[in-house]
Amino acid sequence: MTPITLAQEFKSPTIEYAKVAPLLIIFGVAIVGVLIEAFLPRRLRYPAQVTVTLLALVAALAATVGLAGTSQVAAEGAIAVDGFTLFLWGTVLVMAIISVLLLAERAVDGGVTAFAGQASALPGTEAERESLGRRLEQTEVFPLFLFAVSGMLLFPAANDLLTMFVALEVLSLPLYLLCGLARRRRLLSQEAAMKYFLLGAFASAFFLYGMAMLYGFAGTISFGGIATAVGAKVGSDGQLLAGTALVAVGLLFKIGAAPFHMWTPDVYQGAPTAITAFMAACTKIAAFGALLRLFYVALGAARWDWQPMIWVVAILTMAVGAVLALTQTDIKRMLAYSSIAHAGFLLVGFVGVREAISANLSGVLFYLAAYGFATIGAFGLVTLVRDASGEATHLSRWAGLGRRSPLLAGAMALFLLAFAGIPLTSGFMGKWAVFSAAWQGGAWPLVVIGVLASVVAAFFYVRVIVVMFFSTPAAEGPTIAVPSIFTSVAVAVGVAATVVLGLLPGPLLDLAARAAHLVG
Repeated sequence: MTPITLAQEFKSPTIEYAKVAPLLIIFGVAIVGVLIEAFLPRRLRYPAQVTVTLLALVAALAATVGLAGTSQVAAEGAIAVDGFTLFLWGTVLVMAIISVLLLAERAVDGGVTAFAGQASALPGTEAERESLGRRLEQTEVFPLFLFAVSGMLLFPAANDLLTMFVALEVLSLPLYLLCGLARRRRLLSQEAAMKYFLLGAFASAFFLYGMAMLYGFAGTISFGGIATAVGAKVGSDGQLLAGTALVAVGLLFKIGAAPFHMWTPDVYQGAPTAITAFMAACTKIAAFGALLRLFYVALGAARWDWQPMIWVVAILTMAVGAVLALTQTDIKRMLAYSSIAHAGFLLVGFVGVREAISANLSGVLFYLAAYGFATIGAFGLVTLVRDASGEATHLSRWAGLGRRSPLLAGAMALFLLAFAGIPLTSGFMGKWAVFSAAWQGGAWPLVVIGVLASVVAAFFYVRVIVVMFFSTPAAEGPTIAVPSIFTSVAVAVGVAATVVLGLLPGPLLDLAARAAHLVG
């Protein structure tokens, strides 16, 4: 027998570093951020972290633009770099740039950020009071933010189940920490972080168990191999159905679809508002990207098996989001249920995508971008309405806001009208795109239910507008904080994008149509 040498046993993997440059930039600079926390004096950390974080995001965005036209599987088949991936990478990075501006805001809270001075200090203790007195800042949020972004970039690009699971954990774990770091209302913030962590751990376990079932069915974890096995029906249908259902739970949890939405209102309310904005926009984009890639690349041949499940989830999600939002009196909780309803609308477009994916997938991509801009802008405005306890998020505190600050109330009204899908806003074009895809795909009952849910949802959006412009302001109403350039730019970009995408959606729709190509 010929002896096997070490060189014959081990083959060095081939990594196309240029093709995955955006991932490497974000992850590498996140590590640099950790080193900044370790070695830089405390007074220099904030400007250094903000500068490094913004430069990393801009550099990654430039690298993404430079990859335009790429369509290949990289990193030994683990990462798919195609038009779909690049569109989502660009969208996530743009939203992350806007989000980091909200994270960096200091002016609205007395010269410090909205994050706790010491994460380890328990609420109400001497350590907590000392950190508040010394006006300490938790600048570790910036490298944690970048780690979450790196996971969000990898999530929709993953081309096998193991890479997708790693991406899921890399994006989730930093978010669990960031949700518990609010400077004010620390107990509510920590409660939100604990709920998110526990429920997220359950969802990850479902996803991991589903991975095992799909591997048992196909004998491989690669999406291409699973697709071949599904087409040939080489394994047990029971394993395929169980594995599909279980991985769907993990992904539907991340997008906030019912009945896996229970974490969303509490986490959105308790987390620092800048983190809420980041989660509401970027996590939904990344999770929908992963959902679309897994179900259309790996499980496309089993469409008739999983499509009824998605129909039920879409209907339930739209109903829960629209109806329960009617009962909310807290602005952040109302926006949380609004996010759930929008997840249902996106699922309508997902179900409606037919075999000609490139012709219809653009609607879902456009909706994700339009929703992200409006969401970050809306939460940015929430940070500016304040009272003695911090953000004044109870709806009654917004009474007469149009008289106190017509500019702020007008911008908020624009975002709410976009969420409602009123014509001449980006929200209308987004709903038109996904409902058209669903109608063409034969899912017209879902479109009818989606339209009815939109009518119900319009009521609670209009209710906020009525309270702002047609209610008498309280004698001791909230104050309107004067933001720095950071929040001002974030909100201005959101307003501009909402108007431009409503009036001139063609360029982004064309870009999304060209990007609607999945390799596997």
